[in-house]
Amino acid sequence: MLSYDFLVIGSGPSGRRAAIQAAKLGYSVLVIEKGRRVGGVSVHTGTIPSKTMRETVLNLTGYRERGFYGRAYRVKKDIAAEDLMARLHKTLDHEVDILEHQFARNSVRTMAGRAVFVDPHTVEVTTEGGEISRVQGEKILIAVGTRPYRPPEIPFDGQHILDSDEIVDLPKLPRSLTVVGAGVIGVEYATIFSALDVAVSLVDAKRSFLDFIDHEIIEDFTHQLRDRGMAMRLGSAVASITMEDGWPTTVLESGRRVRSQMLLYCAGRVGATDALNLPAAGLTADDRGRLRVNPQTLQSEVPHIYAAGDAIGFPSLASTSMEQGRIAACHAFQQPMPPAPEFFPYGIYAVPEISTVGMSEEEVQRRGIPYECGIARFRETSRGHIMGLETGMMKMIFSIRTHRLLGVHIVGEGATELIHIGQAVLNLKGKLEYFIENTFNYPTLAEAYKIAALDAYNRLARGAAPVAPVHQQDKAAE
Repeated sequence: MLSYDFLVIGSGPSGRRAAIQAAKLGYSVLVIEKGRRVGGVSVHTGTIPSKTMRETVLNLTGYRERGFYGRAYRVKKDIAAEDLMARLHKTLDHEVDILEHQFARNSVRTMAGRAVFVDPHTVEVTTEGGEISRVQGEKILIAVGTRPYRPPEIPFDGQHILDSDEIVDLPKLPRSLTVVGAGVIGVEYATIFSALDVAVSLVDAKRSFLDFIDHEIIEDFTHQLRDRGMAMRLGSAVASITMEDGWPTTVLESGRRVRSQMLLYCAGRVGATDALNLPAAGLTADDRGRLRVNPQTLQSEVPHIYAAGDAIGFPSLASTSMEQGRIAACHAFQQPMPPAPEFFPYGIYAVPEISTVGMSEEEVQRRGIPYECGIARFRETSRGHIMGLETGMMKMIFSIRTHRLLGVHIVGEGATELIHIGQAVLNLKGKLEYFIENTFNYPTLAEAYKIAALDAYNRLARGAAPVAPVHQQDKAAE
């Protein structure tokens, strides 16, 4: 029986980062991946496919140029599913090639097959051909990710009614689409297809969606979706989904019926841990297949077994999953770990993008922090005008007492790139004065930071407490 210092079950963002980190520390590492190719859900059905599809749609439709040339403008007149899949497969091949090269360069061994715990240190691996082998690990990381939640009463057929994994193998482009579930995945796909001029209906039992995002940003985002014709069927649960005359039909508890050529069911995901035989390792998962871990060390209830990524739940981001994998590997092998930054960015790759870091206005209010906001519209920047942007906004929140930046929230073109300026200043405990006194490239969308900061400064200056000129403020403000 082969034995390794570190067994990693799953090769998604957290698994790959953990494996490479442990290998760089000089330990023997084996990555077990149930798929035919490494990369996990992130590469094959999740993060990379959905973002690639989004970019392809924006390019082929000419969506970014419609501010200048009108809503009827298109780069390619007739767009088919094959157009989306061609770029998708090319991108996936590139991602897998890079990952395989990283593993080879760092002497990380890989094994294809399904892993099942035999005991807390032993895993049995069954290959696609039925061959069985056992491997042992001194330390083990569970990084198996998630799979779509598929209720038994939903008649999935892979053609008309699909889950979020199946949509990346889209058989054809529909003229109309119902998306059930207004979470991050549902909203991303709903807006991507809406950008293709597909008639989209977004259905969710809750009256609001993406509640962890600043509400003012969501209001602006919702306005943009309604403005381009997306139907929002919120506040009524789904009573049934059936096929009627070849059309998926969603019946809501309110009595409303939503028909479309295709239906995408995105009502959550569950941890792919049920096939691991967790009891043999002394582990248990919750009703959604997620494992409990120490958030600082990523250790499970069995100290030498770690878990990271989507299998442990929120925030379920590829970026944070990578960091979790690194932390798990460092802790497993007693390496010093600097404290993680207090704030990390959240990106939603919808059309338009949303990205946020720090506290929302609602959170600031709950904490009772006196604050002021500054707003910038992308159309107020020269770069935004050059790009033909009619929408997009940045919201910054500052402490009235200290002028510290508390949060940055962006909706619009390039939001997931722009957010990193705010992230850096936030984690370095920067203040409003940074944005006012520094120079930004011109013309850029990043100028929105200065516009929003000046807006906040003007609001502070009009407040009850006098505000000193920015060059006179010093550490006393702390």
